[in-house]
Amino acid sequence: MTSLAHDVSHQAMVARLLEARARLAGVAHRTPVMTSRTLDRMTGARLHFKCENLQRMGAFKFRGAYNAISRLEGMAKRRGVIAYSSGNHAQAVALVAKLLEIPVTIVMPSTAPGVKLAATSGYGAEIVHHDLAGEPRDAMAERLARERGLTLIPPFDHPDIIAGAGTAAAELFEDAGPLDALLVPVGGGGLISGSALAARHAAPGCRVIGVEPRGADDGVRSFTSGRLTRIDHPDTIADGARTPSLGVLTFELIRRYVSDMTAVPDAALVDAMRRIWERMKLVVEPTGALGLAALTCGAVRLDGLKVGVMLSGGNVDLAQAAGLLA
Repeated sequence: MTSLAHDVSHQAMVARLLEARARLAGVAHRTPVMTSRTLDRMTGARLHFKCENLQRMGAFKFRGAYNAISRLEGMAKRRGVIAYSSGNHAQAVALVAKLLEIPVTIVMPSTAPGVKLAATSGYGAEIVHHDLAGEPRDAMAERLARERGLTLIPPFDHPDIIAGAGTAAAELFEDAGPLDALLVPVGGGGLISGSALAARHAAPGCRVIGVEPRGADDGVRSFTSGRLTRIDHPDTIADGARTPSLGVLTFELIRRYVSDMTAVPDAALVDAMRRIWERMKLVVEPTGALGLAALTCGAVRLDGLKVGVMLSGGNVDLAQAAGLLA
């Protein structure tokens, strides 16, 4: 599914987004949009949080995985699917495969957060640890896909994954109305690509701003230089943003639709997590707090504006979180 032999024109991508919305209706949770007067005062903006931490399996990734896997036909479904991921995409693919009664194999590092390993296994996936085999995760997944006849479900760099992810922002615009800006966490770029597409379709005046951890700012570097940049060993507590680079397709869509990109230190992520947990009573993982962190640490100033903030996931290891917040 990683082939880019797809029509990714604006019209074609909008059509995919609308199809994804219909496909996910009644399957994905329509997650709430929440506000906080305290955080408004703190940031100077009028914030509208899209709570994808309350999505099925705890992250927006369910949307793209279901949109892609549910389109498979006959033999492909019977043979099964495979994915590689450190956490949320793994859980999403495993859950969707369980719902659709499709065999599923997940390539994960043995060092992935315990809560994400346990959830992926709990959904019935066969887990293969690439690090114990001494093989890159994408290479192992591609090899097993060939050997077993499985369909590879990529974590972000595919039109169906992007369109599914974009349905979260489409709902946000419907529920909150027009926004002046939208802050989106960035790992491989699937969520921000889909969100920016939804913004261009629903609210063309909305500025879409991507936020990365400073220790994994390949997207910022790529956006600034105009060339796809790779960081081989990202260093951040935000495990969902430890991808070494954007995808070929997501980079193209980011250049097409995104207004700006910025990066924040891990300390700002911990501070933003604390504020969301304490003030909004929401469990959000470090990656999910990137958008708010950009405001609270001053990386982005949006005083007086109506701003959407994507809370991308809430699959946090509670013991680890307690250590971070202590």
